[in-house]
Amino acid sequence: MGKLTVGALRAVLVVVLAGTVFVQVMMVWALATDPEDGSLPLTPLRLITILGMVSAQVALVCVWRLVTMVRRGTVFSHAAFRYVDGVIGAIVAAALVWFAVTAINAPGQREDPGVTLIMGGIGVAILGVALIVLVLRMLLAQAVARDVEAAQMQAELDEVI
Repeated sequence: MGKLTVGALRAVLVVVLAGTVFVQVMMVWALATDPEDGSLPLTPLRLITILGMVSAQVALVCVWRLVTMVRRGTVFSHAAFRYVDGVIGAIVAAALVWFAVTAINAPGQREDPGVTLIMGGIGVAILGVALIVLVLRMLLAQAVARDVEAAQMQAELDEVI
């Protein structure tokens, strides 16, 4: 990865992280000061929003760490799995949060159940992203295994020479 790419990615990560922190602060402030008017279950939605932002923040920190490992040339190691697993967990948590929002929203959609079905489909799509990252994790595992194998072969070759 080039320095420009890493810098751009890190700038995006910082902006998104700052945005999620801002949303969390506003949700906590709204919980403390803005009473519910009864039209929507605002307190559960606000709590779910805070949890959703936490899952996004976990993914952002894990991606930051993986980018750091790429820049150092250490991404093909067993240490990278911890961060990839963190991204997968954060995506699954985001899907669960989305399903919770769907369940809270469903009673208000009795006249138009299509909205609930679409929201459920979005939750399934989010889980699909987690599965894609899981496949990428498997590719990383193969790359790490090949890297270890290549290092062993190089050590054996060095002994022969």
